[in-house]
Amino acid sequence: MRYDLVIFDNDGVLVDSEPISNQLLAAYLTELGHPTTYEDSIRDYMGSAMHRVHDLILERTGRRLPEDFDEVFHARVFAAFERELRPVPGVTGVLEKLAADGVPYCVASSGSHERIRVGHRTTGLDRWFEEGRVFSSEDVGRGKPAPDLFLYAAERMGVAPERCVVVEDSPLGVQAAVAAGMDVYGFTAMTPAARLAGASQLFSDLGELADLLI
Repeated sequence: MRYDLVIFDNDGVLVDSEPISNQLLAAYLTELGHPTTYEDSIRDYMGSAMHRVHDLILERTGRRLPEDFDEVFHARVFAAFERELRPVPGVTGVLEKLAADGVPYCVASSGSHERIRVGHRTTGLDRWFEEGRVFSSEDVGRGKPAPDLFLYAAERMGVAPERCVVVEDSPLGVQAAVAAGMDVYGFTAMTPAARLAGASQLFSDLGELADLLI
């Protein structure tokens, strides 16, 4: 194994949540008078922490989102997760292989701890990610594309950044991993390869990942 730690993004890499959450985000922003398509949401917000939504709307319109925006949005997302969320195909096999080989891994997500836990519990992935393996942008001052979250995860796991590889599916996540001095494998199932051009390697099927990491 060429790495001492595998850091997974969560949304779109472990759980197939991006279509659900971006459809809901686009609809809610539109409902509030900020017309947003699903494609707009994917382009502007995929892989980011919630503060980016607030920042971009304020920058573009001069208007702040409602104080309860995050609470309302997450309630809608969690309800949809309970109905629709599935693990990304192939992820269980990758986690089984890493565990069998004794390779350390964790998740570092722009989502809140609650969002991560709801998604993992719903999809059955919670058994692979006990508390010490779960890191959120809530744990650091700045979310992706800043490197803070990945550096924090590496520090907590006791691994030097240059010995880590990040598995990401968003341009913001790839930027964050590169800024952290880590290799990054870009998952192109939802994101065009050209938008993940900074990745060390690209792949389109999560089932391929374990072999690529060797």
